Amino acid sequence: MQNIETRLAALINVYGEGLDGGTPTNAQWRHLLETESAGKTTLINFFKMRDTAEYPMASPHAQKPGSGEDAFMRYAEVSVPTLEKVGGSFLLHGPFDGMFTGEDEEWDVIVVGTYPNRAAVLSLFEDSDYQSVFEHRSAACSRQKVFICGA
Repeated sequence: MQNIETRLAALINVYGEGLDGGTPTNAQWRHLLETESAGKTTLINFFKMRDTAEYPMASPHAQKPGSGEDAFMRYAEVSVPTLEKVGGSFLLHGPFDGMFTGEDEEWDVIVVGTYPNRAAVLSLFEDSDYQSVFEHRSAACSRQKVFICGA
């Protein structure tokens, strides 16, 4: 098993520093790695889609990006079975329907996934198939917010 620093460096190498709000920051990855042995873990994802996906110029999808929803579906085609492969499952996937309490926010999609433990969450992000499609999630979303909840 790799140590925390090695795994942290590998995750940041793939996903970046998290400065754009689309991936975890160094401190957020570290928190997940240091609490890896915790019990059941749930991620609550809020997504705001772009009208047109935004890929880096080096991406083969940059010339014909499609909509944000199209890009998100390309991401989901691989991320859903990978989530299941690591032991996760979805509790909810649906359109955002407004705020009930708290400050108003605008989102398009809410996804709630649950995992047997934080090690399974890390397994998802360390999976090479998942890593290969993450660019579609980044291209699809103008912004996102993810909450992590323990058992």
